[in-house]
Amino acid sequence: MARPREFDTEVAVDQAMHLFWEHGYHATPMPRLTARLGIGTGSLYAAFGSKDGLYARALERYCDGLAAALDRDVQLGPDIRTALHGLLMAMVDADAADPERGCLLVSATTERSAHEGTIERVKTAMTEVETVLTAVLRVARERGELRGEQRPEELARFLTTFIQGIRVMGQARVGREFLESAVAGALKALD
Repeated sequence: MARPREFDTEVAVDQAMHLFWEHGYHATPMPRLTARLGIGTGSLYAAFGSKDGLYARALERYCDGLAAALDRDVQLGPDIRTALHGLLMAMVDADAADPERGCLLVSATTERSAHEGTIERVKTAMTEVETVLTAVLRVARERGELRGEQRPEELARFLTTFIQGIRVMGQARVGREFLESAVAGALKALD
């Protein structure tokens, strides 16, 4: 008869997500995982199948609600330019406060580009971000906030790409002045 699980798997996934986010997949060996989670290797394997299984759940946790949070954040300004500026500068501030943490999607993509499941999850998350941005940019177009001829879909793809780029540059510690200038340049795409 199997022993009942003596730990909360949802708490373990959350803790693992933060570890992978801080250190990456490869720099998070099993002993570090089991120590942080307060469980044995056998318990980790019984609950998640493998380190890969736990990573997949942690990445899923990170992605859960990502598009909804973006949608909420981009609605905070009185117009699309103000909302996007606030959103992008919040990313700059987060990276300045903790440049080593960066973005789990960026590290997942660069560190696990050969792992099909990881790449598919990242692509799904990026599609969700693009969908949210397209929707708010369509509304902005209808309200007359976009003056150029750009299509909302093209702007959304540009901004989705820019968001990931700004996260990489934040981790590269290029400095606030550089990132503020980059944000100003990106927002000119709305003209």
